[in-house]
Amino acid sequence: MRSLQFDELFAMLSATQLSPTDLVRLREWIASVADPTECIALIEAAARGRPCPRCGCGHVHRCGQASGLQRFRCLGCGRSYNALTGTPLARLRKKECWLTYLQCILESRTVRDAARVAGVHRTTSFRWRHRFVPGAMRDRPSTLSAIVEADETYRLESQKGSRHLTRKARKRGGAARLRGISREHDCLLVARDRNGQTLDFHTGRGQVTVSQLDCCLKPVLPADVLLISDGAVAYRHFAAQAGITHEWVNVKAGIRARGAIHIQNVNSWHSRFKSWLVRFRGVASRYLINYSGWQRVLDARQLTTPAHLLGAAAQLG
Repeated sequence: MRSLQFDELFAMLSATQLSPTDLVRLREWIASVADPTECIALIEAAARGRPCPRCGCGHVHRCGQASGLQRFRCLGCGRSYNALTGTPLARLRKKECWLTYLQCILESRTVRDAARVAGVHRTTSFRWRHRFVPGAMRDRPSTLSAIVEADETYRLESQKGSRHLTRKARKRGGAARLRGISREHDCLLVARDRNGQTLDFHTGRGQVTVSQLDCCLKPVLPADVLLISDGAVAYRHFAAQAGITHEWVNVKAGIRARGAIHIQNVNSWHSRFKSWLVRFRGVASRYLINYSGWQRVLDARQLTTPAHLLGAAAQLG
């Protein structure tokens, strides 16, 4: 049987009425047909002009190739390295699947779904998730400006995936033993300015403290900023110690806003994050900051293509 030429095949597809399911299958197949040299070219472009990741020396020379990447030898320390040395993506394989997998990251697919689309094992999919996402989420603003809203949200501590629990197992997530916020809850602190720039911090267990606010917020808030929070006493003490102008709204009394003084921006981010997190059916506490960073990257809409994500993840820390 004569093999079809591409033009003939394309004409047949154009004349065929494809169902939504067929279109999804066709898109996934096209996405899986990736040129491995494209991914390598993007990695090399992101690392162009990079000094030695070990000693910072800029005097290097080419030293062969390995795993498709150009290797360099540093004239300062004598060590060899490639474009991924010192990045979260070092020593990962199957580069021909990376761009397809990064599209799954942009689509917020589950571990098993992303593994099926990229053609890798589910354990590989999980490992890649926690390499690519932490790499990309380092692209975050250094400071916030003007009016900044800060508030924390709490999630029940989870040891999902752990082989050695430090407490009695809870059935299907369960509930806390104590009422209110306690040491059984993880605290996720989020600060967001009115320009949409967002910073997130996993402060640990229990209610946020003044020292935690000082550690997380003080380096990213300029002196002329207006900080807005709820009525938690910790924010008042932190603002007084840091010399920052502070306003608060009594949310517990049902007061949501006083003109421009409100925290609806950051609370809306919390709501989107919790709704988005449902698809993963619970996340371990040690990975909570990865997922909040993932949502922050998607919410910022600055890294919108697999190439953008790859470039951000391939940067040195």
